[in-house]
Amino acid sequence: MSRKGSLRVRFAPSPTGHLHVGGARTALFNFLLARHGGGVFVLRIEDTDRARSSAAMTRSILESMAWLGLEFDEGPHHQADGLERHRRDAGRLLEQGRAYRCFCAPPGSTRSPREGEGERCGCDGIPAGAAEARAASGEPHALRFRVPEGETSWDDAVHGRRAVANDHIEDFVLLRSDGSPVYNLAVVSDDVAMGITFVLRGDDHLSNTPKQILLYRALGARLPTFAHVPMILGPDGKRLSKRHGAASVEAYRELGILPEALFNFLALLGWSPGGDREVMDPADLIEAFSVERILKKSAVFDSEKLMWLNRRHIERLSLERLTELARGPLEEAGVAKAVLDGQPERLRQVLGLVRERGNTIEAIALQAAPFLLDSIEYDPEAVARFWKSPAEAARLLRAVRDLLAGAASFEPAALEADMRQLAEAHEVGAGKIIHPLRVAVMGTGVSPGIFGVLSLMGRERTLDRIEQALGYLDAAATAAN
Repeated sequence: MSRKGSLRVRFAPSPTGHLHVGGARTALFNFLLARHGGGVFVLRIEDTDRARSSAAMTRSILESMAWLGLEFDEGPHHQADGLERHRRDAGRLLEQGRAYRCFCAPPGSTRSPREGEGERCGCDGIPAGAAEARAASGEPHALRFRVPEGETSWDDAVHGRRAVANDHIEDFVLLRSDGSPVYNLAVVSDDVAMGITFVLRGDDHLSNTPKQILLYRALGARLPTFAHVPMILGPDGKRLSKRHGAASVEAYRELGILPEALFNFLALLGWSPGGDREVMDPADLIEAFSVERILKKSAVFDSEKLMWLNRRHIERLSLERLTELARGPLEEAGVAKAVLDGQPERLRQVLGLVRERGNTIEAIALQAAPFLLDSIEYDPEAVARFWKSPAEAARLLRAVRDLLAGAASFEPAALEADMRQLAEAHEVGAGKIIHPLRVAVMGTGVSPGIFGVLSLMGRERTLDRIEQALGYLDAAATAAN
């Protein structure tokens, strides 16, 4: 599409918090655009707000991007390092008469001069010589851009033709009285210096674009292409935030979402590959991506869809990678590291059996843990439902214990045949035996097929679990009498 290096995009987060999924989607779209177009993906940390920026948050953003697979080609550049360039650019605008010194303050304020955005400033009428003299005397002042008459327009790659009458744009601040640059100046100065040719960002920046276009033109710089992506909304139609649950990449990582699943999900928030494709890996998305297919309508963050995609991507994992990913959650579930290290083949077999029974790695690890623990706890709901009569449950489990102790085969088919014959002999349905047995060996009322579970659990561990259950049931029966 484009030759290497002719397309230059950037992601420019502020290190004031963890990487929000909205920011991650912006980064992802820029990454896909660069990779699809053979361009360069630049990372710039916008850290000029020293009071709110932190090195810890910068590290968190970098770690989240690396985890997602958003590899940048240049950077991370730090906006704070461009301070002198920002001031030089503002000085050029002042010399050219495109900016002026502002000494005024809002009524009743002790702050001088006015540094916010708002009504037009009367300082534009101060003669240049008088303004320079006041500045030379040390009087605090900001530097404001002189907005010209006319209209500012551009062709947005998502929203189409946009235009703003310049009389709706106030003479905005470039430098505060302490010499620090305001956002719009710093961004334009940085993008020009870094040769950014395509600015793809959230549409919360639409109001900044006319001001930035005026600065590009005043600085004699070539305009980049602008594309503004609609916001991500929560299910209530409001902008996605912590009140909707997890909102950062780090939080979803901790929930057990795979990076490729979150990558896939975020790419489909406000963009469509066409057709009915949904489960796509990064290579698929790079090949299919185009700005033209970014939707103008805000996307709704559907957590159920994310979980569905996560499950689909878990199913795609090799057993080796699934095993690697599950080790941490299994240790948190109480499985000893020695067990994980000492029984690699058993671990793979267990994960192979339960891998389709959870939407997250953590959920799968919880399904796998009972196979690897020496002892288990019983789920109260499963106990109340399937061990409602401790004496009866114990009677049937003793019959199962005796059967399994002498079973000729521990293969699933043979175990099923033996168990059904046992049920007939006791004149009960197979479920009356299977469900209490599942609680005994797994601690829960749900599991993969019980005969596959028993086969993988093995005779010795299965019989040990049944003995533990009988001890529990006998105690419960005694307490009830």
